[in-house]
Amino acid sequence: MRTLDEVVARALGEPVTSTARVHGGDTASSHRVVLASGRVVFAKTHADPPPAFFGTEAAGLRWLAEPAAVPVPEVLAVGDGGAEEPPHLVLAWIEEGAARPGTEAALGRALAALHASAPEAFGRQDRRTTGSRALPNEPCATWAEFYATQRLAPLARLARDAGALAPAAVAQLDRLDIDRLAELGGPPEPPARLHGDLWAGNRLVDRAGRSWLIDPAAHGGHREFDLAMMRLFGGFGEACFAAYHEARPLAPGWRERIPLHQLAPLVVHAVKFGGGYRDAVDAALRAVS
Repeated sequence: MRTLDEVVARALGEPVTSTARVHGGDTASSHRVVLASGRVVFAKTHADPPPAFFGTEAAGLRWLAEPAAVPVPEVLAVGDGGAEEPPHLVLAWIEEGAARPGTEAALGRALAALHASAPEAFGRQDRRTTGSRALPNEPCATWAEFYATQRLAPLARLARDAGALAPAAVAQLDRLDIDRLAELGGPPEPPARLHGDLWAGNRLVDRAGRSWLIDPAAHGGHREFDLAMMRLFGGFGEACFAAYHEARPLAPGWRERIPLHQLAPLVVHAVKFGGGYRDAVDAALRAVS
C-alpha cells in the first residue's frame, strides 16, 4: 500500500519533501504537502471512508467551479482507495489571509451568481449521497419534494433510530410532507447551485481578501438553504447578506422561512452531538408549525 506522500508524488509527478498535519476536516486527516519544486498542495486521506467519499467531494468542487462565480480549490488528484493506494484528495493550496473591507460584499454577490447558475433539478444528477450522514440526492422536480424526501424524511428516520429527538419532534418532522412544505416554502423557485454545508469553517479568505469555498455537500436546492446555514452558526458579515439581496432579492417572507431551512442541519447536529441541538430542533419546529 502506497503512503499518502507516494500517492501525491505519483499523481503530481515530483517528489514530496515534507508533510505536516493541519487542522480541518470532520473525519479526514488533512496535510500541507511541499513538493521538490517548492509547490505546496493540500492533501487529505481517511482511514475508513464511506463509498466514493473523496470522489463525491471532488465532483462537488468541480461542479461549483463551473459557473466561475465563487473560487474553489482546484482538484489535482482524487482516489477512493484500492489495493495499492489509500483514499485521497489533493487540492491546490490556499494561503489564508485576512478579510478586507470589501470581502463580505464580494462574497454575497458571488453567491448570488453561483445560485443563479441553475442545475437541471433539485438533488444531484449523479445521485451521490453527501454529508457525514450520507443523505440522498435523488433528482426531484420541486424543492418541496426534494426537502421532504431527500432531507427531512431520512433525517427523521436517523433521529428515531438514534433516539436523538423526542418522539413528538420526530412526528412533527414526519408531518412536514411535500404538500405541507409546498405551503411553507414560499413562491416556487428553480433549483439553485448550492454549496450545501455553508458554515464559516467551510469558507477561507486568502491573502488578497477573496473568499474560497471548501468541503461542499453540493446539490441543487433552494437558495435560501445556503443563506440560512450561513446564519445558523455565524461568521458572515451583514454586508454579505445585503450584497446578496441587492444582487438577487429573496421572495417576501424569507426571514420567516429561515427556521425551515435550518431544520435539516440542526437535526444532523442533534444526531451527531445531541445536547442543545435537540432544543434548537424543537425551536425550529415551533417556528414552522
